Formats: sequence, structure tokens, C-alpha cells
Amino acid sequence: MSHNDALRAARLHAGWRTIEQAAQKLSEHGQRMLGDRHFNVSPRTWRRWEGASPGWPLEETAAVIQDALGRWPEDLGFSTPPGWIRPERREEEQVKRREFLSVTAAALVAGPVAPQYVDPALIDYFQQQLEGHYRADMFLGPHDLIGTVSAQYQLIDKLVRSATGETRRGLLRVGAAYAALVGWLYQDAGDLNGSAFWRGVTQEMAIRSRDPHLIGYALVNQAQVRTDMGDGAAVVELCEAALDSRRLLAKVRVMALQQQAHGSGLMGDRGAVDRLIDTADGLLDQVDDDLPWGNACRRTPGYLEVQRATCYGRLGLGVEAVALWVQVLRHVPESARRDRGVYLVRHATAAAHAGDPDQAAEIVGAAASIAVETRSARMRRELDVFLRSMRPWRDSPVGRGIRETLTPVMNGG
Repeated sequence: MSHNDALRAARLHAGWRTIEQAAQKLSEHGQRMLGDRHFNVSPRTWRRWEGASPGWPLEETAAVIQDALGRWPEDLGFSTPPGWIRPERREEEQVKRREFLSVTAAALVAGPVAPQYVDPALIDYFQQQLEGHYRADMFLGPHDLIGTVSAQYQLIDKLVRSATGETRRGLLRVGAAYAALVGWLYQDAGDLNGSAFWRGVTQEMAIRSRDPHLIGYALVNQAQVRTDMGDGAAVVELCEAALDSRRLLAKVRVMALQQQAHGSGLMGDRGAVDRLIDTADGLLDQVDDDLPWGNACRRTPGYLEVQRATCYGRLGLGVEAVALWVQVLRHVPESARRDRGVYLVRHATAAAHAGDPDQAAEIVGAAASIAVETRSARMRRELDVFLRSMRPWRDSPVGRGIRETLTPVMNGG
């Protein structure tokens, strides 16, 4: 577009027919809102905003725009500067940071601990608890579990310091699995810094345990974070490093291959996506271990087709992705609330890419309540992607209806 059509549409929707009128009305609104009679936006400034390169307004002006038009500048065609956070989210970010510091402290307890006898039966106890946490994550989402799981990791780490021999190695293995779950919970909560920290803890524990399968699993976990960062090349490199080991369990190979497919999808390589997922599919029948971690390929209906559909969506293959999501969602139970919600949003995005906004609106409506219930940042990121895919219909009735549906969700309601 040669002009900022989003801002122009917003001013017309507000009844501001001309640029001069818009500048006057926004100036008056800002003077009342800020209690500053000198606040002023000139017609020349507004004309620049509606141009091809609107820049970014001052912070107080951004707040006035949001208050007057109901949308922040990044939703109105302005280019968001790096690191900018909406004012109403800054307190949330500070709270999250405090939570991050307190929870990561579970992995950083310094100093010696009093020696104690460690019964080998504790390994089975923690493994059984782990399976329960995986199930709870599907129902609850991340926020209610982060504290519980990280506290159990802290206990495991304390016991490791006293344990010896095979008991010590067994606790290191289960500790790596707990750290991986905490890393996933942080990732799902939208804190990639916290997730990367715990992925590092996972790898450390895995290396100390000398378990090649866990080391491969830890590398795949790190690749998951890189996938959310959009770093396709790093995803491929980490997965290739995991697959270098000829001793890997079939389960870990499946995980590494499908994650490498995500990296290839981010790099625009559809051929690699299909080849890697097809290779993983040929290994599924060989997954027969009884380890408590990394069992999504057995627990998730249509696991590999979920990955293929997700990759197709990133590649912009709307028609192909829609067909896969229709198949996948038939087999996802209603009880798997968070996963089902994520899949629904990806399905809706695929429908938009396929040029069917009405279908997209119908699908995403079913996901809105799930996003509120689970408070999954991963789902909100998917909704951001969906909203971008709906930009061609922004000012149509279906586009306005979608914004009305999703505004409470995206504002944390």
C-alpha cells in the first residue's frame, strides 16, 4: 500500500472526514485526557501518519490515539519500534519478571545441603508425578503449574546432591525431564527468556546423567524455543545435532525429525517438511519405550499431521492446511482444551490464507473462550498471526466482527 489505509479507515469510522478535522479532534481529545492545553497534533503530522512511512508517535500521543480510536498505533499501520510495550502491559511484564526470578531460583540454590539417605524408590515416585503433570498441563495451561513443577525440580536437585551411584543417575534423568516441562510451561506462558533458561538446565542435567536419549531430547527442547523465535536455521542445526547420535530411541528421532520439519518450514522448504515428517511417520511403530517424558507422539491424536498442518500454515499453503486441520480436529478430545484451541486458531489462519474469511471467523470464534480459560500466550501469539492473515478483510463486516470477538481475549479479558 502506498498510504496508511488502516489509520484513514479508523478516522473515517470516528466520523473525522478530513485530515484537518482529525488533527483538531485528536488535539482536543489529548488536551482533555492529559490535562495539557498545549497538546497539539498538526494536520501536517496527521498527513505524514497517513503516508507510506508514518514513523512512530511520542508515547503520550500513542496513548491519546488509543484512547480516541480504541486501537494502539501498531494496529493502525504504524511501525512498532523494537522493545516497545503497551503501557497497560508493562505492569504485567514487571510481575512476570518477578515471577521469573523467583521461580528460576529453584534451579540456582547455592551452597552445600545437609546429607541425607535417598531411597531409590523416589525415582519412581517422581516419574509417576510427572505423568500427572503432563495431563494437568493439557487441562490447565501453564500458569497454575509452573510453581508446582519447579518446586519439585528443586527437591530433586537437592536429593541429587546426596544420592550416589545409580540412584543419583536416575534422579538426574528425572530431574532433566522436570526441567524440560518447566521450560515448556514458560514457553507456553510466552516467556521465551525463562524457557531458554530452563532448556539450558535440562541440557545440563541430561549431560550429567550421561543418557544419550535425554541429551537428544534436550536439544529438541532448545529447538522448540528457536521455532517460536522464528529462527529456522538454528532449529535445523539443533535437530541435526540430536540426530547425529546413532543410539537415539525411535521416540527421540521422531521428535527431532518433526521439529526439524518446523525449522525447514520457517525457511520456506516444503519438500524438506514433507520428507522429514514422512520419515518420522515411518518410525512411529518403533516407539515402544516406557520412559515418562517426551510422549506427545503417543498422547496426541494425529501427532505428525498436526506438525505437517502447522508447517503448511507457516508456508502459506492455506487449502492444504485446511484439509489437514479438518482431519486432525475430528480426533482431538474436548478435554485437551489448550491444544484444541491452538489447533482451531491455526485452522482459522489457514482458512484466511485460502481466501475464506467467513469460515475463518466461524472457526476462531470457537477458540476465543479457550484462550481466555487457559491464558496460553502461545494461543495469543497464534491469534496475532491470525489477525494479520485477516488484514485484507479488516474493514469488512466479517473483519469488524472478528475484532469484536477477539478484543477481550487480546486485552487479557
